[in-house]
Amino acid sequence: MIIGLTGSIATGKSTIAGELIRLGYTVIDADQSARKVVEPGQEAHQKIRETFGDEVFTEDGTLDRPKLGEIIFNDEQKRSQLNQIVHPAVRADMLAQKDRAFASGKHTVFLDIPLLFESELQWMVEKILVVYAPPQVQKERLMNRNSYTEQEAESRIASQISVEKKREQADAVINNSGSIEQSYEQLQQLIKEWELTP
Repeated sequence: MIIGLTGSIATGKSTIAGELIRLGYTVIDADQSARKVVEPGQEAHQKIRETFGDEVFTEDGTLDRPKLGEIIFNDEQKRSQLNQIVHPAVRADMLAQKDRAFASGKHTVFLDIPLLFESELQWMVEKILVVYAPPQVQKERLMNRNSYTEQEAESRIASQISVEKKREQADAVINNSGSIEQSYEQLQQLIKEWELTP
């Protein structure tokens, strides 16, 4: 079974992903794939150089993320160009990892995709697990974790589809607003319910 693992900023998705890995499950992380596909020697790396020029690379040939970020942050067209290069490469990398996991005898693969709904990637998975925390909890966590002001935290939360909407579209939800033990209990319950084996 292929399960999409998602949530929203500061809802605790990484905590659940970490526990799944500890339990022996394969978790394929979209953010890790996104870093991998832009490394020197990768096709997406070359396409970014062709599209954005040498100035978005450091002297050793690695991607200068802050510089690229500045360019795409204020330019919708440039951001779209970058996404058209990176997103297909990330999907291909994740699907290749998934195939390898199943070929090696794994039964369950989790695709950890923070922007699953935003990027409309529901087609990649059979079931969706949303890690949920109420917006107020999200905001408090963000302010504590990243030293954001209330306004900064709110704008980060607003840039994603609301966690309430994601919850409505999920096959299962882990409410991560309580203790970590409570979240792990919900996860164990779900593993039983869906009869998951690594």
